[in-house]
Order: sequence, then C-alpha cells, then structure tokens
Amino acid sequence: MKRYILMLLTAVATVAAALAQTMSLAECRNEALKFNETMASANNAVRQAELDRQIAFTNYLPKLDGSFSAVYAKDIDMGEMTLQLHGTWLAGLNITQPVFAGGKIVAANKLARIGVEINKEKLRQSRMQVIADVDNAYYTLVAVRSKVRMLESLGQQMLALFNQVELSVKAQMATENDLLRIDTKRSEIAYQLQKARNGEQLCMLALANVIGRGIDAEIVPSDTLLITDQPAALDENISNRPELLMLEKQVEAMKQQVKMERANYLPTVGLSLGYTHYDNIKNKGVAQLGDGTLMPYVQDVNGNMLMAMVSVNIPICHWGAEVKKVKKAKLDVENARLSLQQNERAMQIEVRQAVQNVTDGYHMVQTAELGQRQADENLRVMRERFGVKMATMTDLLEAQAQWQQAHSNYIEAQTQYKIYETEYLRVTGRLE
Repeated sequence: MKRYILMLLTAVATVAAALAQTMSLAECRNEALKFNETMASANNAVRQAELDRQIAFTNYLPKLDGSFSAVYAKDIDMGEMTLQLHGTWLAGLNITQPVFAGGKIVAANKLARIGVEINKEKLRQSRMQVIADVDNAYYTLVAVRSKVRMLESLGQQMLALFNQVELSVKAQMATENDLLRIDTKRSEIAYQLQKARNGEQLCMLALANVIGRGIDAEIVPSDTLLITDQPAALDENISNRPELLMLEKQVEAMKQQVKMERANYLPTVGLSLGYTHYDNIKNKGVAQLGDGTLMPYVQDVNGNMLMAMVSVNIPICHWGAEVKKVKKAKLDVENARLSLQQNERAMQIEVRQAVQNVTDGYHMVQTAELGQRQADENLRVMRERFGVKMATMTDLLEAQAQWQQAHSNYIEAQTQYKIYETEYLRVTGRLE
C-alpha cells in the first residue's frame, strides 16, 4: 500500500513540475510591464494627455462651421404684397479665427504640454513601482524556496541520524530516549517544512498577481544564485526621481493657470467670415400697369450673402472677480512650491534611509555568511565526535539547530539585500 501511495505522490509531483514555468527575474519584470493593470492605466493616461495637447493646439486654428435651415410659415401680409415662406431654405459656411485671446490659448497649450510631461513621469513612476513589486515578490519566493530546500536537506540529515541511532539502540549502545529526541526533532522539522511549503505557494501567488497572471499559475524562479557584491559609492541624488519632477512640473502648471485667469480680464479679438445662400422665398402681390390695369405677380427670391466681421470684447467691470481669481491662482502657485519643498525633504530622508539599508544589508550578508561557515564546520565536528562517542546527543542536536538558524539567516540576509538594492534604485529614480 505504501508503495502505491509513493507512486501516486511521485506522479502528482511530476505533473506539477510539468505545469510550472521557470522564469527569470528579467522575464517576470517584462511580463509585468506588459500586462500589469497599473501600467495599462498609466499608458492610457499618457495617451489622454497627448490628446489634450492636440485638442489645445486646435485653438490656434480657424474653425469652419456649416449650417442649414428650412422654414415653413404662414403667409406674411406686407400690405401690397405677401411674403411666402413655404419650404424656404438657407445654407451657409462660417469661418472663425481667434486673433488675440488675452494669452489664454498660449497658456492652455503650455499647460497641455506640461500635462503630457507629468503623465510621462507618472508612467515612469508606475513602471519603477511595478518593477520594485516584482523584485520584492520574486526575491521573497526565492528565499522561501531556499528555506524549503534547506529544511528538506535537514530532514534528510535527521533521517540518517535516526537510522544511525536506531542501529545503536538495537546494539544497546544508545537509549530509546535518544531515539525519541531525534524523532521529536524530525516532527518539528516536518512541521516547519509544511509551513514553508504553504508560504511558498502564497509567495508564488503573489508573484503571479504582480505580473498579471491567474491564481493557478505556478512560477519557478530561475535566478536563485543571488550575488551580493560590495556596493559602490551610493550617491543621494534625487534629481531624476519622477515624484520630484512631477512636483516641479506642477509648479509650472500653476504658473500657467495664473496666466489663464489673467486672460479673463484682457480684451479678446476675433475675425469671422460667413457665406449664406438662400432660396425658395416668394413675393406675391398685384402690380399696376401703365394703363392702370392691375396684374397679379409672383416673384422668386434667392441669392447669396457674404459677410466679414471683426469682434472685440473688452471686459469693463466684473466687480473685481477676475482680479481675485488671479490672486487665488497665485496662492495655488505658492502652495505648489511649499508642497515641492516639503516632499523634497521627505524624499531626501527616504534616500538616506535606502543608502543606509543597502550598506547595512551588505554587512548583514557578510556576517550571515561567516556564521553559516562556522555552523557548517561546527556541525561537521559534532558529527565526527558523536560518531566516536565524544559528544552527546544534546551537543549534536544543538549543532543541528545552529546550522538551521545560520542557513536561514544567510538566506534572509541575501534576499533582503537584493530588495534593498531595488528600493535604492527606485527612490533615486534609476530603476529601469
């Protein structure tokens, strides 16, 4: 029966391995940038801003409008004649060209261009955040999978020790208590292994979600060899950070908004050209001939009309409303500057913390690596001593626990360092 169960578990594991997809960090990043909903929304925002810019530019151009009207009315008595509008129609074209709009059109176009630049920075910000989220999920999955493999290795070590002590018990060279202590440790490792495997599934789900895949996707990371080189000089320059650039653009946008408000109390000049054709108008009446004879007549009226017009609009008195709007817009500029100063300080603190994290993270890796080597050597020595009865079971189990903790610390230090590296690049605006 056990043999069949083992065969079934092996088959399930084989199928699961076949369904899983091995992906590198770069592949996960690229897939997230293509399919992540946040990136799609950010791309749409850039397209919308570009359309707004194109719409604003059309205000420089003349506008052509067409019109058509049909009229049916009762006869209009005009004394000696009657005007008939039975199916009268008029058709025309009108061209309007703004000549001067108080600077509003120019300011609106600059505002639209700033909007495009802001949304491009938002896209870059979203891109970096998505990459950071992918890296975090990827390295976390690598860490958990490494712990699973470490616990599996430890389980095999404890099984070998159990078999060794079991033989010693049969030869009356060890006690049942020793065997029980090993079995208890094996149960503890099995419990930890199950928790780690559950965590692995959750981390896999988190990574699949970030890159835009379904909940059933199984992703196996291929970049499991984490290289933790000593960091080079870490500068704290934030001039390329999208959040900072967006705030600077926001100040520029508020300045253009002041010009938009100021244009409301400046004169505007426009030029208009119109052409209208009218037809099917009839005049009915009675005409008196030279000999005094009265003769009824019907006259068809149709024709064309061309018109040119210059319009000038000069605001005279709005009770100071427009001036107050300008003052209010200037306060918005000041608020934008204050927000820029405040957030710039916060970003500098964030970068300083990121630099510290990378530096400390590297030292943690070095310390954990040393601890791992010491734990490996300590376990090797204890195994040899235990084999020749120069060390107790307690000494060996303690060495095993130290080995487990040291390897776990090294895994965590490595992955955390890589996450710190990514975060440093993000907060300095260089995560591409």
